[in-house]
Amino acid sequence: MTGDSAEIAELSFEDALRALEDVVRKLESGEVPLDDSIALYERGEALRRHCQARLDSAQARIERIVQGADGTPSGTQPFDAPDR
Repeated sequence: MTGDSAEIAELSFEDALRALEDVVRKLESGEVPLDDSIALYERGEALRRHCQARLDSAQARIERIVQGADGTPSGTQPFDAPDR
C-alpha cells in the first residue's frame, strides 16, 4: 500500500469526503497544471473508492431485526427494504 493509500485508508468518511470535495474544487477551477490534475484525479478516485467502501460497510451494518409472531428475532432484513 502506498503512503497516499495508507493515509486515505485512515480517514473517516467525513474527512475523506471533505478531501474529495477539495480535489473536485481544484480540478474544476481549471488552474491546476495537467500533470498535477492527473495526480489530483487519481487521489480523487482513491478517495471516492474509500467513501463508497465506507458507505457500503455502513449499509451492510444497518439492518433491522425481523421479529417472528412470538416476538423473537427470526432473521434480518436490509434497513431500506420496501416492506418496512
